[in-house]
Amino acid sequence: MGKLYAYLRSPGRISRIVKFCLVGGMNYLVDVSAFNLLRTGILSSHPLTSKVLAAAVATIFSWVVNRYWTFRNKRTNRRMQEFLGFAVVNVLGMLPAVICLGISHYLLGFTSLLADNISANVIGLVLGTILRFFLYEHTIFTGVKQ
Repeated sequence: MGKLYAYLRSPGRISRIVKFCLVGGMNYLVDVSAFNLLRTGILSSHPLTSKVLAAAVATIFSWVVNRYWTFRNKRTNRRMQEFLGFAVVNVLGMLPAVICLGISHYLLGFTSLLADNISANVIGLVLGTILRFFLYEHTIFTGVKQ
């Protein structure tokens, strides 16, 4: 418990965590809105394409807001490298939701829509968010200006 307390007491960390959560909420709205606009508009018969494009838009939005607000004091001068790392971290951050959903649905047999949403969009989302924050702070927004 002492290590967690020391980690949280690092200068600016609580502020970054709060901002990161706010960006996550905004990003969720961007993702869902983009998906529904595409799905009910020009890509009405292509739900997977709609989801991939919505996730791409949300990733770009999230990178910009996190770079210039959440981690503004820790961003680097290597924008493209930072963005590519950010994209990789977002793919890794999706894995907890997919793993939780797979375990719940296929191994435990909880196959209802509610169970799928709880495992993927509650438990998996929380675990993925924690993973993304840690990876953003320690691998993407390192504060090393090069």
